[in-house]
Amino acid sequence: QVQLVESGGGLVQPGGSLRLSCAASGSIFNIYAMGWYRQAPGKQRELVAAITNGGSTNYADSVKGRFTISRDNAKNTVYLQMNSLKPEDTTVYYCNFGRVGVPPFWGQGTQVTVSS
Repeated sequence: QVQLVESGGGLVQPGGSLRLSCAASGSIFNIYAMGWYRQAPGKQRELVAAITNGGSTNYADSVKGRFTISRDNAKNTVYLQMNSLKPEDTTVYYCNFGRVGVPPFWGQGTQVTVSS
C-alpha cells in the first residue's frame, strides 16, 4: 500500500526558512501532479503550490516569491522550500499526489510553526 511520508516541519522564527519533503513508499503510477496544501483550524484546506509532470508550477498568491515547489520523479518525492516565513504561515501542511481517474494520495501532515 502506498504511503506518503512527510518531513521537514518544525518551529522557525519569522523570516526563517524550512524545507518540506514528501516521499512515496511503494510503487505509484498515473501521477499527473504533486502539490502541497495547508489547513488552519476551522478553515478549508487550501492549495499552497503544485507542480505537474511537465514541470509547470502554480502558487497561492500568499506564497508567491517566497515558496518554491520542486519534484524528483526518480525518487517519487516532492519538496517545498519555504523562505521568508511569516507567522500566518503557521499551520499543518499536507502533500498530495494527484492521480488520473482515482482519488489522490495524501500525506499525514506536518506542522509548521513560525514564531519568535
